Amino acid sequence: MSSSRVLVLNSGSSSVKYQLLDMGDSSRLAVGLVERIGEETSRLKHTHVESDTSRERTGPIPDHEAALKAVAEELARDGLGLDSPELAAIGHRVVHGGQTFTAPTVVDDAVLAEIERLIPVAPLHNPANLTGIRTAQALRPDLPQVAVFDTAFHTTMPESAARYAIDTETADAHRIRRYGFHGTSHAYVSRATARLLGRAPEEVNVIVLHLGNGASASAVRGGECVDTSMGLTPLEGLVMGTRSGDMDPAVIFHLMRVGGMSTDEIDTLLNKKSGLIGLCGDNDMREIRRRVDEGDEQAQLAFDIYIHRLKKYIGAYYAVLGRVDAVAFTAGVGENASPVREAAVAGLEELGLAVDGELNAVRSDQPRLISPEDARVAVAVVPTDEELEIATQTYALVGRNN
Repeated sequence: MSSSRVLVLNSGSSSVKYQLLDMGDSSRLAVGLVERIGEETSRLKHTHVESDTSRERTGPIPDHEAALKAVAEELARDGLGLDSPELAAIGHRVVHGGQTFTAPTVVDDAVLAEIERLIPVAPLHNPANLTGIRTAQALRPDLPQVAVFDTAFHTTMPESAARYAIDTETADAHRIRRYGFHGTSHAYVSRATARLLGRAPEEVNVIVLHLGNGASASAVRGGECVDTSMGLTPLEGLVMGTRSGDMDPAVIFHLMRVGGMSTDEIDTLLNKKSGLIGLCGDNDMREIRRRVDEGDEQAQLAFDIYIHRLKKYIGAYYAVLGRVDAVAFTAGVGENASPVREAAVAGLEELGLAVDGELNAVRSDQPRLISPEDARVAVAVVPTDEELEIATQTYALVGRNN
């Protein structure tokens, strides 16, 4: 029996998202989410795709080990248990791989130690990712565990894009540079955009706009990232749901000296109380657009600031690439908010960018072009699929050897 299945795990601090895929045809067999781990109100929702049936269980799930055991039980109920000989590997999303990990990597003790060493630059994410890997190892010690890193796609950036203009000895001593994030999404969407255009990724230059509660842009030349908006952490770049994005670093010193704020208070301000929620009290673009339509000036200003920053990055990455074949919108806002897409390219007609109003208004879960037929630069909506990307990279590394 061939081993063609991959279980994808995305372990957060209090949640585990999972999907089981058959890489023979890239189909989903099961999907699910465990949330509020460590609370009395923990919840597991599991869907068996083939039968289109869902099950839900609530009650205390004390830790990630208990969460993954519960996931294994649900999969087993559908005949898809972790003990199946058809399971080739478990692929894990790991947020930060630093400069060390430039590709998916089979996990061993040295890999675990390096992911742990990177915790200071990803304190919210890497510890949870590590917990997921170690728990999965305990459940299936004989099975390859593969780490797929959010930062890996961006390691092709030239030093001129990756370096900050600070003292190099200090930067190197503390591993300060621009790493970028959402890499699995940018990799998937840039290739899917090339397919949509009927061309090979090596032939295409794409600006990818991953717009969700977290948001990032990337400039992809011939299938390789040459610049991206997030930096040492996911705080840099675009205006996001709760993060400030780009800002004069001296604001931090000012808040410490004049505002009397502590480092932790400023960290919370910039990561959790800024961006759209800081500007207008909402971080849901649907609610912001509803308020805009009702004439809410605060929501309108928040929307305008969001679009202004987005448009600046489109222009900047157009300059970096020199030639742009497509701009691709993806993730929750990018895929669903037609006013954002329209506003982002409005006024950029001289760069060959425009959207067709009717095409832009269409709701679909399929990749599609929304630019006029004669547009010089294609504008596309390309739903992202990070789980499929993780499974594909995992299976390419270990699956075919099983």
